[in-house]
Amino acid sequence: MELPLLIVVSSLLFALVAAIAVVIRCLSQRRPAFVRYESEKYFLDPKTSTKHLFPNLLESRDSVYISVVIPAYNEEKRLPIMLDEAIDYLERRSHEQQSSGTDLPTGSRFSYEIIIVDDGSNDKTTEVGHKYSLEYGCDKVRVLTLEENRGKGGAVRLGMLSARGKLLLLADADGATLFKDIERLESFLYKSSKSEKDILHSLAIGSRKHLEDEAKAKRSFFRTLLMIGFHFLVWFFTVKTIRDTQCGFKMFGRQVAKVLFPAIHVERWAFDVELLLLAERLNIRMGEIPVTWTEIEGSKIIPVFSWLQMGKDVILVSLMYTIKAWDIPNYRHIYN
Repeated sequence: MELPLLIVVSSLLFALVAAIAVVIRCLSQRRPAFVRYESEKYFLDPKTSTKHLFPNLLESRDSVYISVVIPAYNEEKRLPIMLDEAIDYLERRSHEQQSSGTDLPTGSRFSYEIIIVDDGSNDKTTEVGHKYSLEYGCDKVRVLTLEENRGKGGAVRLGMLSARGKLLLLADADGATLFKDIERLESFLYKSSKSEKDILHSLAIGSRKHLEDEAKAKRSFFRTLLMIGFHFLVWFFTVKTIRDTQCGFKMFGRQVAKVLFPAIHVERWAFDVELLLLAERLNIRMGEIPVTWTEIEGSKIIPVFSWLQMGKDVILVSLMYTIKAWDIPNYRHIYN
């Protein structure tokens, strides 16, 4: 091909790609469409059979120390095991702190809430949650039942936007991470912060990267190849500073949650990648903290299909922020 013709073809291809990018940007919603059905604004008090309005993260002040948000889809079997461990820890810590009479670094006493987000399950996940709400009270355990399956990212977002905590913890329903390891995440927030304000503007990410060699030894060659490929895609296209983006154990300061969760577009498995990409772009203080993790049977991830979907979403996230089709939220006015 002669040089002038090559230049013409290259120019046409560049113009075509640019035109496609412009069209995508014009047709895309710069801020995510956020739909919350009327029934999803309320939680049930099983003691009185009355419904109460969830608070709005963006409009209300914190009223408990920590909110634990648990996305759950068809988790009637695994959820009770996870809740027993979590509530045992939270109750014990609450009693110990009350007995000591000392305040936490945030200037508050230890108190908690658990929000179970039933992501359109067709089993008894909601009924299991109500059983714990009946036992411990709906001030401590609340169930947010979604009318339809939103995906893990959609469920987590709605749960976080309904939370009352100074700190907000994402914890998977399978209980794969030792719940007591929230202390490791808290420790990072405290040690990396100079004030209570800084704590609320920080993010701690539970990580399994120290277990990678052991995991590779147990997985099949094909699954190991998929995992390595996904990690490469994440690093190449999006998140540079966090190795394990997918661990379901993350702690958000309240102000960070206010910025990130209303801004995410991805509602399926790769929502963590978009969250952490935004955190990087906004220079939010964050750290990757090793946690104790055990493989639990019953994963909802479908081999190959889920990984392909996640890979597609990672590339989509990179593209949409690169061509500015999706907005990066304004963080400065919230921090100042």
